[in-house]
Amino acid sequence: MAVAERGRSPALLPPVSERLGPLAWLKRNLFSTWYNSLLTILVGYLLYVVLVPFFEWAILNATFFGDSKEACDFDGACWALITSRLGQYLYGLYPVAERWRVNAAFLLLILAMVPLFLPRFRHRLLYACGLVFLYPPVAYLFFAGGVFGLPFVETAQWGGLFLTLVIAGVGITASLPIGVLLALGRRSEMPVIRALCVVFIEVIRGVPLVTILFMASVMLPLFLPPGVTIDKLLRALIGVALFASAYMAEVVRGGLQGIPKGQYEAAMALGLGYWQMMGYVVLPQALRMVIPGIVNTFIGLFKDTALVTIIGLYDLLGMSRFIIQDPKWLGLAAESYLFAGFGFWVFCFAMSRYSMYVEKVLSAGERR
Repeated sequence: MAVAERGRSPALLPPVSERLGPLAWLKRNLFSTWYNSLLTILVGYLLYVVLVPFFEWAILNATFFGDSKEACDFDGACWALITSRLGQYLYGLYPVAERWRVNAAFLLLILAMVPLFLPRFRHRLLYACGLVFLYPPVAYLFFAGGVFGLPFVETAQWGGLFLTLVIAGVGITASLPIGVLLALGRRSEMPVIRALCVVFIEVIRGVPLVTILFMASVMLPLFLPPGVTIDKLLRALIGVALFASAYMAEVVRGGLQGIPKGQYEAAMALGLGYWQMMGYVVLPQALRMVIPGIVNTFIGLFKDTALVTIIGLYDLLGMSRFIIQDPKWLGLAAESYLFAGFGFWVFCFAMSRYSMYVEKVLSAGERR
């Protein structure tokens, strides 16, 4: 024991710059040279010029409660618009008496997802697949009603943050598995399968989402038999999911191309079939490598949900525009759009931070 203690290296002290505290950090990072000091002072001045007036407008001189814009002091923001119409921002035109159904459906989803975050929970993949297939019909029964004594609510009344989450959730859930299948199909050795996947991916990626939504909303009904109609929201969901899946396919294909050939050969040497090789060896590594690209596609999809406004669906952004058309709130576009932008930022930032956590857990950054 004594020998071990004598052979142990003494603990090293932190660098002097670290021991000197925040002043040393400021000097090293912000004032290390004369031009760094100049840039720091310039940026600080610009922040002062921009942030101080904004803080006074948004907080100090703001009005938070009121029934119309007349109750607001126009030296500051009129957040009374948000507080008085918060229900519409969240639920759109969904009946007030039935909004508990939306809350119950989302609470059910949160509770159902808890086992997925338990580290010792087995059969996580099987449980997730069951949740993907079973939850959507249950949620639709809550949202639409018409059964078990629940009043029917048309999808035209769905709106606000609620509709944004529905479109983004369906698009994200559907785009990943479809994108994986398209990526595998594009690398398939069967010419027909490979050609179909290539054509689908390139055609979808070659047109903007607005075009696809217009086709689903305006052109598709023209090709349906007389008397046959498809709900507008359902058409938008399918268009968004297919659009996102084409981009997801390219992200996944990049991960598949990054897997060394030896991994395929080792899996085949073990006697694994194609789907076993992909499911147990290749895809886990490929998806881990492209987590940033996958989450980036999810974030882009979440923001693209605002485009459904052009086909008459009032998501969070569309509802923000709809509310300020009320004569009582005319001229308050800044407050309405700032609130909508903040809502989008919260969810996108949360997805970004969670992806960083997943990368750290799976050690995705170890591959160089």
